[in-house]
Formats: sequence, structure tokens, C-alpha cells
Amino acid sequence: MYFFVNFAQLKTNISIFYFMKKLFFLASLLFAITTFTQAQGLVTPQPSPASKISQKFGLAEATVSYSRPSAKNRVIFGDIVPFGKIWRTGANSPTKIKFDDEVMVEGNKVPAGEYSLMTFPDKDQWTVVINKDTKGNGAFTYQNTDDVAKFVVKSTKMTQHVESFTISFTDLSANAATLEIAWEKTAVRIKLENKVEEKIAKQIEKLTAPTRDASLFSNIASYYYDTNQKNDEALTFITKATDMAPRYWTLQMKAKIQARANNFAGALATIEKSTELATKDKDDAYVNANNKLKAEWSAKKK
Repeated sequence: MYFFVNFAQLKTNISIFYFMKKLFFLASLLFAITTFTQAQGLVTPQPSPASKISQKFGLAEATVSYSRPSAKNRVIFGDIVPFGKIWRTGANSPTKIKFDDEVMVEGNKVPAGEYSLMTFPDKDQWTVVINKDTKGNGAFTYQNTDDVAKFVVKSTKMTQHVESFTISFTDLSANAATLEIAWEKTAVRIKLENKVEEKIAKQIEKLTAPTRDASLFSNIASYYYDTNQKNDEALTFITKATDMAPRYWTLQMKAKIQARANNFAGALATIEKSTELATKDKDDAYVNANNKLKAEWSAKKK
């Protein structure tokens, strides 16, 4: 018996076999690389997530970037965060605070710029540090020669538990705010101020010299009234505004300024004009507010 071997076909089959083997190897390698890459790039929730808050006060804006660890039934201050030791005031990267204008931090002048915010917590008070080094590792690379401001504030005990470390802005006013740091049942408050009086005065001087604008004069008067300063100048500006374009809201402002100067007779006469215009315009909110002011000033006039 004879066997006929087709060597050309055999060679082809062997080539196909090795090709398939290489293809399987490459596919397996690709799968392994993909699996490894996915494992290396695994994204999971952070135990101390990052947070960023901003707040305007005066003509400045403050921005705080920090991480927020949670208490998780642990004793924080005096244990997890030791007393008397420098703390990055958060977790992960050092907490940073940025000001876009010169500010006063607890009476300390701090130029515009970005800084590290670090603290030395203690039982009844904290030492707070505003430091120029924002590239280092916070407390681990702290140098007091880089301090821009260093001061002491009292800590307070809260009745309400704060689970996640929180930095917030409270007590906002025309040119100030309070930076509050709270965690577990401890809080500290840091006063921030932006001295705007000189800047506003320069703006007013520049704007009023070549201009006669009722709305502008009214805004200047309102600013002086709201910040409780320069009442005589406020009256001058609001009088210019009401003489040029009497409106019930500007007349109400003029009456308030007159009342602040204890000129209740003048205030009552002005508020009456405001009420007439507000009634014609069917603005009940202003009419009601004016009536309350009339009652208050009438009692003081007596």
C-alpha cells in the first residue's frame, strides 16, 4: 500500500497552525496587559475627599482648598490630632488658603497670595499659622521662617457633633467674614477683614468729580448708610439723588439717613413723600415698610 503525501498542503497546514498559536499568544498577552492596566488605574472613593470653598467679603475673595477626613467614632483632638503638635488642618495635602486682595487675619496683615493654613491645636486654644510654603508637605516640612502670620484663637466646645472635618465662612458683613474650622465637637473661629474704606473713598472721588448721576449718588449714600459711616456725606449724596430723580426707594433711604441724625421731623416728611410714590406704583412692600418706620419715628419724635 502506498501513501501519497501532499507536501505543499502539509506545509500550508503547519504554517496555519503556528500562525494560530502566535495569534492566541498575542491575544492572551493583550488580555493580561489590559487586565493589569485596569487594575493599576482603579478609581475608588477617597476616605478624605477634597473640597474647595470661596467667599467674597469687602472687595476681597478668600478660597480654601482642603481635604475632609471623618471622625468614625474616634477621639480626634488630643488623640488622633495630638495637642501642641503642628497639624496640616485636614488630611492628604496641606490645606491652602488664597486671598486675591490684602486682608487682615485676626489683626495680622496678609498680602494677596496663596498660603498654607496650619494649626497647633490645644485643649482651650489653637495657634494658627499662615505660611508661605505651599509646595512642601505641610507639617512635615514646616519652617517658621516662612510664616506670614501666627496668632492664637480660643477653641469652643460644640453640643452638635461634626462628623466630617469642615471649614466654612460665617458671620458675613460688608467688609469681614469669619473662617470657622470645626470637627467632632470642637470649633475655632478666625476673623477676616478687608479694609475697603480708603479704596471706596478713592472710587467715589474719581466717579463723582466729572459725573452727575442720580443712581450713582444713591449707591454712595446707601454704602455710607449700610456701613454706618459719614452720615452727613450720605445725606448730601442722597439729597442730590432725590433732587435729580425722586424715587420712593431713594426717598426712603434719605428718610433713614435723616432719622439716624435724629432729625425725625425731616425723616417723617421725607417718608411721607416716599409712601405717596410707592402707593401710586402699587408697591405694597414699600408702603408697609414705610408705615413701620413712621410709627417708630413718630414715637421717638415725642
